[in-house]
Amino acid sequence: MTDAQHTPLYDAIVVGGGPAGLTAGMYLARARYRTLIIEKADFGGQITITAEVVNYPGVPRTDGRKLTSAMRQQAQDFGAELTVGDVTGIEDDPETEGLKIVHTKRGDYRCFGVVLAMGAAPRKIGFDGELEYAGRGVAYCATCDGEFFTGKDVIVVGGGFAAAEESVFLTRFARKVTLLVREDDFTCDATVAQPAKDNPKIEIHYGTELVGVQAGSKGLESATLRNVKDGSEYEWKPDNGGTFGVFVFAGYVPQTQMVKDLVKLDPHGYVITDEHLETSEPGIFAAGDLRVKDLRQVVTATADGAIAAVGLERYAAEMSKKTGLVPERPQHTVYEEESEKAANSTPANTTPAPASDRSEAQDPQNTASVVFNDDVIKQLNVVFSRMERPVTLQLQLDNTATSEQLKAFIGELVRLSAGKLDMVEETAGDLENSGRGAFDVNEPLPAATPMVRMMVRDDAGMLVPTGLVFHGVPTGHEFNSFVLGLYNAAGPGQPLIGDEKERIEAIHDPVDIMILVGLTCTMCPETVRASQRIAALNENVRAEAYDVAHFPELKEKYDVMSVPCIVLHRNGKSKIEFGKKNVSQMLDLIDEI
Repeated sequence: MTDAQHTPLYDAIVVGGGPAGLTAGMYLARARYRTLIIEKADFGGQITITAEVVNYPGVPRTDGRKLTSAMRQQAQDFGAELTVGDVTGIEDDPETEGLKIVHTKRGDYRCFGVVLAMGAAPRKIGFDGELEYAGRGVAYCATCDGEFFTGKDVIVVGGGFAAAEESVFLTRFARKVTLLVREDDFTCDATVAQPAKDNPKIEIHYGTELVGVQAGSKGLESATLRNVKDGSEYEWKPDNGGTFGVFVFAGYVPQTQMVKDLVKLDPHGYVITDEHLETSEPGIFAAGDLRVKDLRQVVTATADGAIAAVGLERYAAEMSKKTGLVPERPQHTVYEEESEKAANSTPANTTPAPASDRSEAQDPQNTASVVFNDDVIKQLNVVFSRMERPVTLQLQLDNTATSEQLKAFIGELVRLSAGKLDMVEETAGDLENSGRGAFDVNEPLPAATPMVRMMVRDDAGMLVPTGLVFHGVPTGHEFNSFVLGLYNAAGPGQPLIGDEKERIEAIHDPVDIMILVGLTCTMCPETVRASQRIAALNENVRAEAYDVAHFPELKEKYDVMSVPCIVLHRNGKSKIEFGKKNVSQMLDLIDEI
């Protein structure tokens, strides 16, 4: 048997795990085709950083991460396989006509057809200092990083939908917003642009582009602007003489470099498809933001995914018949199991008991809470019910209002946990087995108070610390990552993809991961979850999250103007990174030091 024949065989491989890719995977798996979805970065795509989604049909209000998390679960429940990997190329199988080989940095896969759903990434505009000061004054997410520029001036670059909306959002924090629009007017709908035009804190410079930024010891101090019409350049500084930030909203670039020699692209790099979303290469379809189309929204991405999947279903069936090869397809899925359970447990003629008769059964512990609403309590109960062992939350407090808030917050979690959580308090320098003293920014992972550490009991019944710690109060977007941290510490924990478990277990020397986060940041929770998932499985790894709003010493030490900021320490070496990371990407960072 040849090496190619040893390569796993799928009906379909979807490259990209955003809304388009997840929808395509769901449709293909539901039709009983063996389907693999390969995602390079974060399942969910660009929409995961959107704090509020209100225009997805049937879902009045949600956020991007919740929406795509549900899509991912649906795809998996129907039998789709998910893996993290970087696809490097696609070619026809030289040994078997009708098959394609998808190459990744970690190995190859065979399939009948492919859906390209790599999406698009924020456009870098190439001004001097853009890459050098990314995360230290240059940002691309107002929701994540706006609070770092409270009371400061900011420059916003762009003239489209995002630039108009985010400029208005940034006025919540910034003293003044200077908006640089390269054209003579906004390129988005007038009703979207008007609030920016009417806002007294926004000064719009039409026909202007950013040439570069210059920094001093404390941050960005000046910028060079250019008049597009006459080419003249001039220096710009904040009116108050302080430092400033730059937010870039210049659109997106299709992630099609990998297939530029494989399928036909338009002059802007977008994939050209027919009405069935098949590309110029038979058996290769495209869906989502990388495709030539008029509107790029979540709803059109999911529609693309469905159309491409149906086209690929027909193609895969033809190729299977032609080659005589039949991949090992899903037979009994989670979706079917859950449907059977629901049918068996809820007879059609059953009448619900009166509310007075069933209130005690539903809420035997009277879980009414002034901290968490009913929906959150229901979600917490699901997590608590799945925890394999109790977790003790060890608090280190100080004489601040934040400590009181943390104590009340954790106390309420413990009360709702039905015995799955316990709480103990420690004084500074007295953390069991930690060897930590008071706050010191010179330590790799400073024991900044207030903090909460997750602890479990070993086989001898001794209470031992895990490497999962949060410094501050884990509310806002960090609440979900904290709860999942509890689940990971207690077991069984979130599922891992591909060879992630083996890579985590292969870490044999101490690794410290510091994640500096903001509670309004939509990209931080994924990074915290990924780091703490690794720490939960390997005692050599510590992953501690710090709310930078409470620890300005760390913000200043690492010159943080964007979150998440990741500081890794291993073997006496350090590495600083900015941006969202999944488990595989975090493991890559660890391997680099």
